[in-house]
Order: sequence, then C-alpha cells, then structure tokens
Amino acid sequence: MKKSIKSLLLATFTAAALVGCSGNQTAETTKTAETAAETTAAGAADTTAAESSGEAKAENGASYTIGIGQFAAHGSLDNCREGFLQGLAEEGIVEGQNLTVLYENAQADGGIASQIVTNFVSQKVDLICGIATPMAQSAYGVGKKNDIPVIYTAVTDPIAAELANTDGTPVGEVTGTSDKLPVTEQLAMIREILPDAKTIGIMYTTSEVNSLSAIEEYKIAAPEYGFEIVETGISTTADVPLAADSLLSKVDCVTNLTDNTVVASLPVILDKANKLNVPVFGSEIEQVKIGCLAAMGLDYIDLGKQTGKMAAAVLKGEKKASEMDFEVIEEAAFYGNEKVAENLGITFPEDLTSSAKELFTEITE
Repeated sequence: MKKSIKSLLLATFTAAALVGCSGNQTAETTKTAETAAETTAAGAADTTAAESSGEAKAENGASYTIGIGQFAAHGSLDNCREGFLQGLAEEGIVEGQNLTVLYENAQADGGIASQIVTNFVSQKVDLICGIATPMAQSAYGVGKKNDIPVIYTAVTDPIAAELANTDGTPVGEVTGTSDKLPVTEQLAMIREILPDAKTIGIMYTTSEVNSLSAIEEYKIAAPEYGFEIVETGISTTADVPLAADSLLSKVDCVTNLTDNTVVASLPVILDKANKLNVPVFGSEIEQVKIGCLAAMGLDYIDLGKQTGKMAAAVLKGEKKASEMDFEVIEEAAFYGNEKVAENLGITFPEDLTSSAKELFTEITE
C-alpha cells in the first residue's frame, strides 16, 4: 500500500514541478518531488493506520444491555446471578462500564416471569439470562419471537424443559448451564451418615419439570442404596406447611432438590423437621448454611461464572447460542453443617469431613 501511494504521489509532484523547468533544475526538482512524495505517503499511511485503530477501538469499546430474570429469591439463585456477572467481567464485559443490567425477580410466579421477559424485549436488550427453569422457559418462549438470544443457568434438565434436544444441542438461540443433581453421590452420602435410615422424603413442585425429572432419577437409584423414596407434591408456597407435616411423619430423613418453590420455603420445613429431630439434606451450599445437615452439591457461583463466559461469547459475536451445547459442572463436593449435626446428635464420618469443600460451625439466618 505504501509503495503504490508513494509512486502515485511522486509522479504527481514531479510532473507539477517540471512545468517551466529545464537544464540543471530538473535533477534538483525531481529530488525535491521524491522528498515531498515520501512525506505525504507517510502521512497517508499514518492516517490509514489511525483510522484502522479507531475502528478497532470502536469495536472493542462496544456496550451491551442485558436482562437478567431470576425466578425466585433464594441463596443458590442469588449466587448464580453473582457468578454470572463475574464471568462476564472476566471476559471484559463489566457492569457500569460497558454493560447495562436490567434485573427482575419473579418471586416464584410464572405469570410475573412472562411479564419480566416481555419488559426486557420492549427495552431492546441484547441478551436475556434466565435463572432457573421456569424463567428460562419464559425467556426462550418470548425471546425466540424477537430474535433475542437466551442464556440460562440453574436449569436441572434442559432436555425435559425443551430447551435442548436429546443430544444436548440447543433447540434454537438458547443455551446455558445445568445444575443437574449428583443423585447417586447424594444417596451414598446419606447412607454413610445415616446407616440405619430406610425412607427418604422429597417435597417438590408439581409444575416444575426439573423437579419431576430429579424425582424419577431418585426413584431409580434409591434401591441400590437401600432406600425408599416418599414424595409429596405441592402447587404453591401456601401448600408447604401441611405438606411438610405429612411428609415428616412418614420418613427417616428428607433430601431437598433444587426446586425453586420448595427452596424458597426451606426455613419453614427446617423448623418443623428440627422439632421432630428429622435430618434434612440440602442440594447445595446455601441450603447447608441455613440449616440443612449436609449436601453433595454444586458451587452456584462457579456455575454462574461458567454461564457468564458463555454469554460473553454470544455478546461479542464469537459464537451463537445455537452453536453451544448446554454445559454442566461435573464434580460435586461435600458441604456439612457441624452445628446442625451437633443438634441432631450426629457425627460426620471422617472420610467426608476430610474431603469437605466447606464445613460450617453455625446456622445462618
């Protein structure tokens, strides 16, 4: 490029300078023309480079607006949201700098979830993040009609939720991360802590497909560990107190799913279980913090980070959501609450405590 600009300018300057010149003036004039051409060509090259640099800066300085819809208010989903923003930040997309975040919580109401997503669409967001299965379903249902990509997290079974095909590929411009429960690891842990237990109770919301999927997996795996699963379904949080009373009277312990409606009412269940000295096992760290005995669970901040990095790739145009299969965190870790164990007169086996990711010595409210 520089050579062609210089050659063109040299011809132009030489022709102009030679007009009216002759004899000894010609060589000097040609030399002057060469100098002028080099100077002008260099300036032109600098201008081209500056323009290219400006275009790159404009591209790198892109700003984004995203909508984050969270289905319910509880610790694990809050951690997902926190991790999601951290994952974006690690990829250079930072709230308050080049990212505007619209956040809404549906308070475990499917109707509100749909309204939230519709509002995001009206504000022309670049991407929607759906936290938990019902919100993810609402986000995709509305987003696909408006060409807005959806990234989800804390969806236990994306296939059952009709967000992914049976081979794990996306059904459209939608992908994310699954918080699939490590069911066999949980059952093995419960058997080790409670060697004489025979029945495990599970409460679930009948409208949450992620819970229905998890229940079936528990039923299939439980006999291998000598357990019978006793289940009870609810429709809303108002059903929890009576359902808890009924369930707790029939079982040796309770294990909790990632069921959003149940988790939101976990303090009620724990209060009733403690009065009957019935151990309640959680499905992740936050449930153990607030009073569940133990869990073989996931770190939801890590899950959120993983999701944020996927969202960053979509926002930057590196990949489409439809080009990424949903992802899972493969390894579960042991979390235990030693204060709860003390209250129940239970001692954790040493092999669990020695390998624990975290042990808590108090119950947080």
